[in-house]
Amino acid sequence: MSLPKRMRAAVLYDYNDLRVVDRDVPAPGEQEVLIQVKACAICGSDPKIVAHGWPNCPPMGEYIPGHEFSGVIAAVGSGVTGYRAGDRVAVEPHKGCGHCVNCIRGLYTTCLNYGKLEEGHRHYGFTVNGGYAEYAVCHINCIHKFSETLSYEDATLLTTAGTALYGIQRAGGIWPGETVVVIGPGPIGLMAVQLAKVLGAGRVILVGTRESRLATGKEVGADITVNSRETDAVQAISELTGGVMADMVVETSGSTGGGAQAVELVKKSGRVAFVGIYSEPVTLNLNKVVQWNVQLAGGKAEGEDVLDRIVPLMESGRIKTKPLLTHEFSLEQINEGMNTYINRVGNALKVVIKP
Repeated sequence: MSLPKRMRAAVLYDYNDLRVVDRDVPAPGEQEVLIQVKACAICGSDPKIVAHGWPNCPPMGEYIPGHEFSGVIAAVGSGVTGYRAGDRVAVEPHKGCGHCVNCIRGLYTTCLNYGKLEEGHRHYGFTVNGGYAEYAVCHINCIHKFSETLSYEDATLLTTAGTALYGIQRAGGIWPGETVVVIGPGPIGLMAVQLAKVLGAGRVILVGTRESRLATGKEVGADITVNSRETDAVQAISELTGGVMADMVVETSGSTGGGAQAVELVKKSGRVAFVGIYSEPVTLNLNKVVQWNVQLAGGKAEGEDVLDRIVPLMESGRIKTKPLLTHEFSLEQINEGMNTYINRVGNALKVVIKP
């Protein structure tokens, strides 16, 4: 395969100044592959990066964001085994340093050498360049093969689903027959709904504020939806559970209200997974956490290699992607795509950029 020397890429020149320009095609280094990017989904963190940058990010004028991407391997670097040109792969953004105690334990999304390139850490689309380009390099630790059963657009949601699964896993998992409440019917919440069903939950209750997204929740498997703008969620869950409340609550909204509410919806000796990204401090009823023996856990992104377990679930159809994939734009239209995502134009959920 003959590779071009130049490519189109979306480069952040300054805050709120994202331009599609020509750049050199990067060369894969040791244990890296060059991916011809076919699709890159907009994540909730991407508009924030465009507006404010990211700690340890590449210099303005060189920085290519984007981290939920998939494509086909175009070339392999030295030392690469198990992969070859032509393989269809999806990328997870976190590569730990590999030698700190967290990485050794599989907790590489909280690598103790975060942002230190000299230590081997990479966070694709954040501290190094990502997938809003025609080509991107990626370490083999961060790529996951998938079959033609999935489209490239489907595969951009692997990280979304992986984030939900890792949060559930960190909080202690789900036992068959349990009642699970998911707060927030965004992409991660909708994946959490489906994963709760796959893991054997007897009943999944989705709490949110937008009826259109709650309807999508029903489409992907939620047994009951609660519109918390119209109904007191605590009272509703109490009535649905005979006053016992939920075995597990998965909080994905990232809102202060959702974070606080999660503790109020869980039963005695229950579990709460916090997966949202919070822009300000959240007040929790910690006395209840102690007196009710509640287990709390945060889930940072998609750790412990969860994406390899998501792939077969998507390929078999047990995790649905199509209801979440609402909009597509070309790379040249990336700013229009960002606007569509930010302003939820046409009830946008996942907006995919196609280089």
